[in-house]
Amino acid sequence: MDSLTHTVIGAVVGDAFAGRRLGKKAMLWGALINNLPDIDVLTSFWMTQASGLLAHRGFTHSILFMVIMTPLLAYGLHGRYKTTSSYQDWLWLSGSNLFIHLFIDALTAYGTGWFEPFSHERVSLNMFFVADPLYTLPFIVGAIALMILRRGSPKRISWHRIGILWGVFYLLFAGWNKYRINQEVTSNVAEQRLPVHDFISTPTPLNNFLWYVIAQGDSGYYIGYRSVFDPKTPMAFTYISRNDALLTPWKDDPEVGKLIRFSEGIYRLDQEDGQTVFSDMRFGQIGGWMDPKANFAFRFYLDRPDGNDLVIQRGRMEASTPEALKSLWNRMWGQP
Repeated sequence: MDSLTHTVIGAVVGDAFAGRRLGKKAMLWGALINNLPDIDVLTSFWMTQASGLLAHRGFTHSILFMVIMTPLLAYGLHGRYKTTSSYQDWLWLSGSNLFIHLFIDALTAYGTGWFEPFSHERVSLNMFFVADPLYTLPFIVGAIALMILRRGSPKRISWHRIGILWGVFYLLFAGWNKYRINQEVTSNVAEQRLPVHDFISTPTPLNNFLWYVIAQGDSGYYIGYRSVFDPKTPMAFTYISRNDALLTPWKDDPEVGKLIRFSEGIYRLDQEDGQTVFSDMRFGQIGGWMDPKANFAFRFYLDRPDGNDLVIQRGRMEASTPEALKSLWNRMWGQP
């Protein structure tokens, strides 16, 4: 998830565990610890860009990292604040924030290395988009309220409960939406007799209502979009070839191998101005709900492997035009 979401959730959790004894310091430490696993972004300063993609959400997002860091953080912070809090307070604050970070990151499409370094398999539950305002807003309000309320106010407990209930509710809400979409995709694939062997569904940007679907065939994909508010009409799928022949010049390139591993095998290749472009399709298209043939958000230029800064973010920024956001809003609610 985005850093703002990690920050406000961490602040609320920190206050819940130690706010009565530490005051606002508990919110500060909760926010910092909840963001700690993302320290792996620093690897981009010395790794190749393909390696950096795999390093992010790698070991620092593993269960082993959480198990190691929880008692270390608790020991260090208890030593600093031993007169006002217990070791158990910091153990709960640290462990819960690290666990929440690892868990909600796994809800997105990026992939999270829970089992590093023992296994490189990444967990992607594809239930949340990386930034979802509807999910984050109540935590922002809660964090602001906790900053304003005095330390001993009984209303603070109410905000802790609201945070817990909202987090659980939205997880169930997203799970139900995904279940409904998957049921409709399964039915449509069968009725349309599409030659596919698997599919994934993941939310489109900034919401949990409109979902992006990739149905995988032997040499390509069928892409579609489905809103939870769409009528029960047949889904429209667009076929996209994987173009594996374009990969031949790079078949032995270890950096391209890392890209394939990162994409979990869901990729396509195409040519742009004489250059070969590797697209990780899991991250969606640039306004694909408007144009099913639109470019993909993740586009890595194989001919210039060091010229792919912000390879994920730049595609998302291209999709942030007023026209695209307006059409996304309409499509979310089941409008064409």
